[in-house]
Amino acid sequence: MAIRVGMASLGCPKNQIDAEVMLHKIQHKGYKLVNDTGNCDVVIVNTCGFIQSAKEEAIENIIEFINLKNEGKIKSIIVTGCLAERYREEILTEMPEVDAVVGIGSNDKICDVIQATLAGKKVQKYGPKEDLKICGDRVLTTLPYYAYLKIAEGCDNCCSYCAIPSIRGRFRSRPMEEIIEEAKWLASQGVKELILVAQDTTRYGQDLYGEYYLAKLLKELCKIEDLVWIRILYCYPDKVTDELLDVMATEEKVCKYMDIPLQHCNDEILKAMNRPMNKKDTVALLQKIRERVPGITLRTTLIAGFPGETEEQFAELVEFVKEMKFERLGCFAYSEEEGTRAAMMENQVPEKVRERRAELIMEEQMTIMEQDNEKKLGQEITVVLEGVDKLADCYFGRSEADAPDIDGKVFFTSSKKELVMGDFLKVKVNEVCDYDLVGEEIE
Repeated sequence: MAIRVGMASLGCPKNQIDAEVMLHKIQHKGYKLVNDTGNCDVVIVNTCGFIQSAKEEAIENIIEFINLKNEGKIKSIIVTGCLAERYREEILTEMPEVDAVVGIGSNDKICDVIQATLAGKKVQKYGPKEDLKICGDRVLTTLPYYAYLKIAEGCDNCCSYCAIPSIRGRFRSRPMEEIIEEAKWLASQGVKELILVAQDTTRYGQDLYGEYYLAKLLKELCKIEDLVWIRILYCYPDKVTDELLDVMATEEKVCKYMDIPLQHCNDEILKAMNRPMNKKDTVALLQKIRERVPGITLRTTLIAGFPGETEEQFAELVEFVKEMKFERLGCFAYSEEEGTRAAMMENQVPEKVRERRAELIMEEQMTIMEQDNEKKLGQEITVVLEGVDKLADCYFGRSEADAPDIDGKVFFTSSKKELVMGDFLKVKVNEVCDYDLVGEEIE
């Protein structure tokens, strides 16, 4: 009987792609992939280690599998991903039941690691970060009609609160030919929505071609016939070019959706964060984006409770959210990350204050989103079908304004007896329910 291997992959889409590449290697080696991680011989926990909540989730998952191992239901536990890269010795010291810890530079050795742990060996492998391949054959784990496509790896921005450069290494782009080839393969597998990811997507190509190449890449991707939507995540604000905005405005396949994490608006806090733009330039950029790309959905991410953030600076952030009226927004309480400059700063804001400030931002955003959604009442929008809500007796999906997992849904009824997941349908919006829309399919 083939050895059964299960994987729990946590964190961001970039980490998910790494997991998919490892799964292909495992399957190609002859191991049997199983979805039930509680019923397998080997479990791989592909961890995130970005912020405290992600680390806690990873540790909870590992402990859950340790319990299953102690019950004799699992033979070996392998920890991969950012937590493994960041806390090399600590994992085995604190959780000796773990059989292997594999840094991101050794992902391609995953099959050797599985074999070694089944032979009773403890394994630690940490290749150079640059050995992590950005591309590779994959076992897709997303819904069949969409997939993430990594266009670069690593980051050189060195924001003072962020550990990603130390975990993932220096920024490096993939050659455009490689990306186009993989995109064509994904389309041949039935993928209709392509979601471009990197730590900094807008910097794509600078290291290879001497200039920002994202706009040129998008134009080439738009030539792939079977793709319907192309979405961009993780745009860095100072690298949003006029050429990129022109492509977003004119290419029908490029979603009028930009994920552009800003983190804050106060100039002193932005400087302390080592962010590239001040408030004045940020506001001007947001205005330009909306002028150049009419109808665009802007998503941002903010941090509340950064070291030294005063009540006045937080009030400025709240007012910024009210004025800018982002269509999509997430706010996180600041997390002290070991090894970062921000963690060593004085005037750390108490944790409860950070959390309350983040909650206040999200309460404000709820009001903004409800107002924005109400403007869509009576409109006809395109929705990609994702599934059926049996309790509500309706279908659900996403609009162009919604990325998977992080944004809202569109719930709708249809008079048709059978709809196919991944179909793009026209839906008339009739109601608003918090972050979601409710409507009916138009024949």
